[in-house]
Formats: sequence, structure tokens, C-alpha cells
Amino acid sequence: MPFISKDWRSPGEAWVKTQEGWEKKKVLEKMIKQREESSETGEDSDTENTSQPHCRITIKCTREIAGFNGLDEAVKKLDFRSAVKDVRRFNYICALLDLLVGQQMTALSGCAQKVLLAMLEEVANYATANQHNPRGLRRLIAKLRALSAAERNACWGGPLGSQLLWHQHAIKIDKILSLAGGMQICEPNPEMKPQFLQLPEECIREVILRLSDHRDLTASAQACEEIAVVVNEQRVWRELTNYHFTQQQIETMKLKKDTNDWKELFHNLKKNYGISEDRQYAEMLSLCRYCCCLFWRSLGHPCIADQCPEFRARIQEAGGLVPPSPIPPSAFLKFFSL
Repeated sequence: MPFISKDWRSPGEAWVKTQEGWEKKKVLEKMIKQREESSETGEDSDTENTSQPHCRITIKCTREIAGFNGLDEAVKKLDFRSAVKDVRRFNYICALLDLLVGQQMTALSGCAQKVLLAMLEEVANYATANQHNPRGLRRLIAKLRALSAAERNACWGGPLGSQLLWHQHAIKIDKILSLAGGMQICEPNPEMKPQFLQLPEECIREVILRLSDHRDLTASAQACEEIAVVVNEQRVWRELTNYHFTQQQIETMKLKKDTNDWKELFHNLKKNYGISEDRQYAEMLSLCRYCCCLFWRSLGHPCIADQCPEFRARIQEAGGLVPPSPIPPSAFLKFFSL
């Protein structure tokens, strides 16, 4: 029997037309339910949602279930637009957008393109309003400008979608570029006390020690001489090296390069092993091996192991619960037909 859909036994999907286009009814109902639960608990859009956004995905293909997951549906179910406003998830969302914006975006479905640009607008709004992560925003804007120029100067062929769709995209892109163009890093109010440099050196050092990106350390050192003195301390680079690399990797590199300079060791290790994606983000998506659900680790998800005592008992007999697998942005995109 030939396939005529992703599941030949499926009764089909119900769709509802919204201002942003056609949406699956069950996805729309879930989004409305999340908003209602948030309003009932008295939370606003900037606070953490307690409704446990999650998305079940198809990992293995069978004759009855084709291995297809919708990117736009997953992004909505996982509430990425609200996640942009969480400082722990902001860098993860930016990294995901960085992989999608560009030539790959032109091959996405119209719904996925709309969702992607909506997320970009949220990123631009949040970054400009809070002066947060200008480097990540600039990288995304550079790719978006290149995409816009390529689409407008195309002579033969064009991206997927109608001319009307891409006209709407062009308006959205111009709005995002305008937002990013108006971003200015303002100095704090001089009357605000205490200023950062007025803090004790121990406090400044504790702040510097919590930076996990070596580029942030370099940029901090360029800000002023006082911070540069702290950044150049061996302890700072030792902690950064121990955070990103294993003890075996460090000892091997020490013997290979015959050096005890931690800054030099870090850059040699980075060149040789690279930086693991698991260590670049304060929070990532996780995959439950029992439910095949993607979810944010801090919010959790309704797991079958928690809801079914018999299933949990069988898991305990088999050796105990298996922790969820972290899913970096590159691994997340592999679940979809891009």
C-alpha cells in the first residue's frame, strides 16, 4: 500500500486560520491552554511558565509512522518565543537561529519561515531592550542582511514560497534590521551606586570566573585596565580550562606543549579538541528516552515514568532511570527534514 501521508491510518489534522497563517488546531489549543495557565498563576510573559512545554517527536521510522517532525510545530510547542526572554536559554536560541538563517532558511516551509522570523524579531526586541548579547545579535543580523540581499538580487529561480509570502518576509526583515540598527550600549547612570569597578576586587573576580566564553574574557580585558588585570590571572584561565576540558586532555596537552601557562593551555586545547556544545549554554533542550519528548530541563515534562507506577517499577528492575540526553542546537535540527 503506498504512503499518502505520514501515517496511512491517521484521520488527518484540523487546521485553523490565524493572523500568522494556518495553524494545527491541537497546537493552537495547547498554546491557548499554556497562556491560560500562566494567567491563572499570575505570571506575566517574562517569567517562567509552569505548563511544562514539551514536544513528542518521531525518532525511528516504521511502516506505520514515517520519520517526519515539523520544525514550526516543535518550535511552538516548546515555546521558543518565550524562551528568548529567559537569559539561560537566550544563547541556545541564538545558536539555533544562527544555523537556520541563511541559505537553509530559503528551503524551509512557509510556516517554518514565519516562525523563524518571529523568533528573530523577539531576539532583536529582547537584545535591544536589555542591551544583552550584542555579539550574537550582530552575527544574526549579518546573515539576515546577506539573505535579504541575495533574495532581492536573484536573477534566476528563487526561494520556496509565493511572492506575497516573501514580500511579507521582506517587511519583517526590514523591521528586524531597523530594531538592530537602533541598538546602543549605554553607560550606566553615573549616580547609580555602586559602579562595577567600585566593587571589591574579590567580587569582580567572582563575576569574571562565571564567564564560560573565552571571547567574553577577551572583550572584558579590553574594557579597562582594572578588569584586564583580573582576566590575565592564571586562576581565571585555569577554571575556564577545567570547565571545558577533561583532566586527561589537560594532562596530555601539558606534556605535549611542556607549559603550565593556563591561557596558552586553553587555546591549545581548544584548537586540538574544540569546545563541546554541552558546555556553551546555561540550559539546553533534553530528550526523554522513555517518552521521546523534547523539553527544557528546568521545566520538566509529563513523563510516563512518573505517571505510570508499573512502568517505573519495570525501569527500576532493569537498572534504574536513565537520565535525559542533552540536545545541542545542531542535534535538534537533525530531527527534522531540512
